[in-house]
Order: sequence, then C-alpha cells, then structure tokens
Amino acid sequence: MDTEKFFKEALEKHPLSEKRKELLHAISEKITAIYTEHQKVHLNFICTHNSRRSQLAQVWSFFAAHYFKLEHIFAFSGGTEATAFHRNTIKTLKEVGFLFHLTDFNHQNPKYLISFKGAKKELLGFSKTFDNKHNNQPYIAITTCDSADKNCPFIPEALHRFHLPFTDPKIGDNTVEEGEIYLKINQQIAGEVFVIFSKLAKKTTAN
Repeated sequence: MDTEKFFKEALEKHPLSEKRKELLHAISEKITAIYTEHQKVHLNFICTHNSRRSQLAQVWSFFAAHYFKLEHIFAFSGGTEATAFHRNTIKTLKEVGFLFHLTDFNHQNPKYLISFKGAKKELLGFSKTFDNKHNNQPYIAITTCDSADKNCPFIPEALHRFHLPFTDPKIGDNTVEEGEIYLKINQQIAGEVFVIFSKLAKKTTAN
C-alpha cells in the first residue's frame, strides 16, 4: 500500500468530532508557538507500555515531518515502562508501506530502523520509558492512553502536556479481527497526525 496515499486519505475513514478537532488544533498551535520561537520542536508520545499507540503516533509524526517538509520537528515515544515494539504494530505499519530493518536483535526488546519510500533518514524504533536518553529534551508530551495519563501526573521534562487518547488495538490480539482492528487504529492515528501537521505547516509557511 502507498504510505502517502494512506496518510492523506486516513481522515476520510474517521470523521472528527468538534471536541476532537479543538484538541488537535490546540496541540498544533502549541507546537507552532514553540517552533516559531526555537525553530525546533521535540514531540514525545507516551503510553503505558510503548508498544502500540505511542509507537504508531511517533512513526506517523516522523512521516508527517517529511511529508510537510518540517525538518526540525522530531518525534519520539516512551512509556511508563519498557516492553517491546509489538509485532502487530509493526505488521500494520508494514502493510501501509513502512520498512523495518532489524538492527539490534533482543528477544525482549529488539531495535529497528524504520523508513519509507523517499525517506531521507531513518527512525530508530524500540520500546523505552518516556525519560529514556534517546528522547531529546525538552519536549511536548502527548499521552495516548488513559492509563498513561493517570500514571504520569508529572513529567518535568515537558514544555507542555496534552492527553490524546486512542482505543488500544490490543483488544484485537489473537482474534479473527486482529488485522482489521490494528488497521483502524493505525488509520485514525495517521489521520489525526495529518490534522496536527497540516495546520502546523500552514502556520509556519505563513510566518
């Protein structure tokens, strides 16, 4: 599947409520403000295990920065604990054109270099805690699941914090609907990242 086509059309499958639009626009506005002042922004997507939703958000933000030519927007992810980049998350990203190269084999938590057609650089993907040394500071923290929002009441490294929850696709694990459920969440996250970055691109271009 073509990654760019999936990214541009993802929102058509998941219409946004007004409340959700307001949240996405607020995130975009904050990124714009920091980018305008410092010419660089770090985003850290945080979820409990850093295995599914936070990884999807990081990968799509990595793609969005390339797509919208925002070279100094850097995406990271982390959890309240480290587990592994879940195999079903990798599978759904591969299905929409992302390339995964195993760079450090570890039964518990392997590392991958992630890219896509036309990519100028690669993204290092593995599960880690939100305060891992690989997550550049300071950053805007964006929590993607309810448990992470409850378990991370204070993130000292964060310039600002938003809660952007998504349904956990693990509900589909080991079921006949597994692929469909992961694709649906993959699509939703891609579409919402598109909203954030498209608004950001318009604002920074106007400036």
